[in-house]
Amino acid sequence: MVPRRLLAASLALPFAAARAQAATGLDRLREETRPVPAVSFTDAEGKEHGFEAFRGRGLVVNLWATWCPPCVAEMPALDRLAGLVEGDGITVLPLSSDRGGKAQVQAFYERTGIKALGIWLDPRGAATRALGVRGLPTTLILDRAGQERARLTGEAEWDAPPLVEAVRRLAGG
Repeated sequence: MVPRRLLAASLALPFAAARAQAATGLDRLREETRPVPAVSFTDAEGKEHGFEAFRGRGLVVNLWATWCPPCVAEMPALDRLAGLVEGDGITVLPLSSDRGGKAQVQAFYERTGIKALGIWLDPRGAATRALGVRGLPTTLILDRAGQERARLTGEAEWDAPPLVEAVRRLAGG
């Protein structure tokens, strides 16, 4: 007969792992490989870009805005993720929907101590619509060939080890 404490501990382990996944957002990461439509967005200087400019690098594309509380909450973790995966050839690309453009995003970065993320803008929401995003924040993981490999809607702990591992596996391969 198994002692009651040992039985309780062995049953609690899978539940603890599931709770940890839910806390990080890993349980909401939907993996599906599909092509990405041509989209355009601008850098901080107003120069137009598309995902093809990053071909050969993995991308973590986060669609967000400064007026979105869950977006604001996850930005420090995305900033830390950028530092963790840069050496793996993976770029974190935060696409802001803010109509205030560079000034609004830059002020937010300064106020919150964001240092590793660049300023990328989608003020008219064209990229957001083309990508079929239904709510903010939404994060897409693109592989080095420019294919969408996964998508997560809602806030996540992007610097949590299970999500960092998923990003490296999906975007870095």
